[in-house]
Amino acid sequence: MPKIIKKTHKLYAFWRIFYLTCLLSGLFLSLAGNVLAAVPTQADGANNQRTIYVLTFEGAVTPVLEKYIVDSIDAARAAEALGAPVEAIILQLDTPGGSVEVTKSIMQEMLASRTPIVVYVAPTGAHAGSAGTFITLAGHVAAMTPGSSIGAASPVGSNGEDVGATMAAKVKNILSADIENLAARRGDAAKEWAVQAVQDAAAATADRALELGVIDFVAADLADLLTQLDGFEVTVAGQAHTLETGDAVIERRDLNFIQQFLNLLANPTVATILLTVGSAGLLAEVWNPGTWIPGAIGLVCLLLGMYALGQLDANFAGLGLMALALVLFVSEAFTPTFGALALGGVIAFGLGAALLFDAPGVAAPWPAIIALAVALGAFSFFAGTKGLAAQRRPAKTGSEGLIGQIGAAKAPFSAHERGSVFVYGEWWNARLERGQVNAGDEVEVIGRRGYTLMVRPVER
Repeated sequence: MPKIIKKTHKLYAFWRIFYLTCLLSGLFLSLAGNVLAAVPTQADGANNQRTIYVLTFEGAVTPVLEKYIVDSIDAARAAEALGAPVEAIILQLDTPGGSVEVTKSIMQEMLASRTPIVVYVAPTGAHAGSAGTFITLAGHVAAMTPGSSIGAASPVGSNGEDVGATMAAKVKNILSADIENLAARRGDAAKEWAVQAVQDAAAATADRALELGVIDFVAADLADLLTQLDGFEVTVAGQAHTLETGDAVIERRDLNFIQQFLNLLANPTVATILLTVGSAGLLAEVWNPGTWIPGAIGLVCLLLGMYALGQLDANFAGLGLMALALVLFVSEAFTPTFGALALGGVIAFGLGAALLFDAPGVAAPWPAIIALAVALGAFSFFAGTKGLAAQRRPAKTGSEGLIGQIGAAKAPFSAHERGSVFVYGEWWNARLERGQVNAGDEVEVIGRRGYTLMVRPVER
């Protein structure tokens, strides 16, 4: 027992050091990333040549994108103070949409920026959907690459279905007013289309958007965009400004490691996988307590999954259904129902995972959900089957484990005498049920009274 306690203390100490190391490393990387994003590079202050920041973002609109844009605006302001003017910030965007609250915050930051912001929907096949439409129109300049699209900004439910009529009317009216204000400077045709994008989920190709005045340019690539931007007049903070991009230095400001990691988490498929792995880890710990590793991994994955759900505006009803699925999976292991509870868990998990993703434009990853739900259900059923088999298996330890074991007599004795037998690696006092045995004869254990085994001769 002392050895077990000692090993447990060592394991606990190891995990404590491991978690502290991870926590401190995460804090250090986050701080370093923020400092690097906020402080201008040497190129910024080395000369007075105009610089253009190029940002690239792909994924749902989350606080990661907001911080990415805000950090770049702050860096441009700091560079300006050092005498290294930033001519423009180009945001290359590809997004299905995301949080309305985060989008409004991003719009406010962009509109308040004293550095011109160009939103470029690229590469080919990219889409500025839902919240992305608002962000594109909030830019001082909007551009798209051939083959990209914009629009479909109607508020929708978690699976793309229309929300309730009353709520939809309220949300649409508010969003229509916001997008009308953004498109007002682009003319009546652009303003009318923008309202339709909210009210009727209208969408447009790059050429159609240019024809309507929704965007300013259709550019094949970044070089083409810079050529068209050179000499273009924009209004920034209420003042006219002519862009000079012909000889500007391009500085790519990619997401730092922490931002890339958080952006990866804010993906419905990744969030579903994390929740599944987390649930499986906790199930393994419940079924085989004391191993620590599955439980620790499961807890970390669940926490990361919860973060991802927070970024994607998770639906609490979906979270509740997934918690119910976890309970059903555990119950299947301890109360075998030949798959009934496991099947219920699969259904609850699938529905819950689908309901989780409630942000407009963020579609539920059905292939991943179905595959992972079936895998969890199969794992639960397998564990339940093994648990039932273990319950039916003869006992291997304690008094019950001795019943049926074969031993050998140490010396001759009869049914009226007390003898000694060697069973399961130990010497025991024994009494014969009947007859007599000689030294070395085999006996079978049929019972136990205190420290005396009841045995009978083995007939060959």
